[in-house]
Amino acid sequence: MSIFESQTSPNSVDTTPVAEATYHIRNEINKVIVGQTAMIDLLMAALLTGGHVLIEGVPGIAKTLTARLLSRTISVKFSRIQFTPDLMPADLIGTSVFNMKTTDFDFRQGPVFTNFLLADEINRAQAKTQSALFEVMEERQITSDGTTYPMSFPFFVVATQNPIEQEGTYKLPEAQLDRFAFKIAVDYPELADEKAILHRFSTDFDMDIIQQVQPIISAAQLLGYRKIVESVHIRPELIDYIATLTHHTRHHSALYLGASPRASLAILKTSKAIAAMQSRNYVTPDDIRTVCTPVLRHRIQLTPDRELEGFTAEQIIDEIIQSVEVPR
Repeated sequence: MSIFESQTSPNSVDTTPVAEATYHIRNEINKVIVGQTAMIDLLMAALLTGGHVLIEGVPGIAKTLTARLLSRTISVKFSRIQFTPDLMPADLIGTSVFNMKTTDFDFRQGPVFTNFLLADEINRAQAKTQSALFEVMEERQITSDGTTYPMSFPFFVVATQNPIEQEGTYKLPEAQLDRFAFKIAVDYPELADEKAILHRFSTDFDMDIIQQVQPIISAAQLLGYRKIVESVHIRPELIDYIATLTHHTRHHSALYLGASPRASLAILKTSKAIAAMQSRNYVTPDDIRTVCTPVLRHRIQLTPDRELEGFTAEQIIDEIIQSVEVPR
């Protein structure tokens, strides 16, 4: 018998495989990571829906490590790129090299040709280099010298950035931010979690326990789980609820930039993933509220006067959520 009780009806999809895979992936990551449950769940929701993730937080709180551990639980190719001011677009996507034998140019693929791409400190690269990710993040392909090269499935980008240190960084343009399904804000661990971290690694200075993290799913299984997530039921009233929440961001007096329809689609898709991860084949309003803030926080911009008054994007999003009636 499954570790989860199925809540499926005779004519609906069985989400148990997604919930079980999520459970086992969490367990593998938690061999190393203490806490950060919300970040792990949001990473999984994005992975299950074909979205990309931007993680923001101060150094030393396991942003990069969590992404690396997630990649170890999936039997796919992994690449990590350390973004720096001198990084060029060709360093990402590759370049054409003259072949002396054939007297022709051969395209040599860059590190972006992978399944799981970790873009570390993405805001340290100049705008020209960041824009090299535009096409590949949205279209799952790159174009070089007039030739299009498709990515293999899956193609998942996890980018990290430090919100404190501004010297030598470049602000991500709105067009690129909109291509991230989530912006996950990671804070310091609670006192109990930090004590647990110290006890766990008091005799493992080199973190050898990382080698114990094992693959749980394959690319083929992930594709199957994605099909299951697509089939999760969402009532028309909840679809209207999502549209209303996004619409409010475009007409709020504290905002001069609201969320795009891509944000509405991200809420729709990832709320289905959250439901499936909890072994449900239907979306609830709580699923929508769970993903609303990480989907919207990087897509809206406050007016200058509201920023001066100390308001945050999260406060405005919470205000919008509270003001919109929840469907019954």
